Amino acid sequence: MPIDATQPYDPDNIFAKILRGEIPNDTVFEDEHVLAFRDINPQAPVHVLVIPKGEYVSWDDFAAKAPDVEIAHFVRKVGEIARDLDLVEPGYRLLANIGGHGHQEVPHLHVHLFGGKPLGPMLARG
Repeated sequence: MPIDATQPYDPDNIFAKILRGEIPNDTVFEDEHVLAFRDINPQAPVHVLVIPKGEYVSWDDFAAKAPDVEIAHFVRKVGEIARDLDLVEPGYRLLANIGGHGHQEVPHLHVHLFGGKPLGPMLARG
């Protein structure tokens, strides 16, 4: 069910539980600010979720509250993870769902990294 991206951070969301080690994951990358792991319901041959370790509900929340160094680090790591997974050529897609209209389901900022096949058009027309 889509969430309201303006709600306060919920420390019991699934990604918070993954960060605390309460739920296992297939880690692709981890450092002090970022965790990247394979999606349990992949929508492409490569489907990795990249999340900041801070308590941010959405991209808007992250942009408003995170220190500049943390934002830069996150963006750079998303690019590095794509390179490490050999996705730069032939290409990949990044997706961050925000709020109800964006169909955000987990109230923790996360970026989907898709690749490994032609992905088709971004949105259906209409």
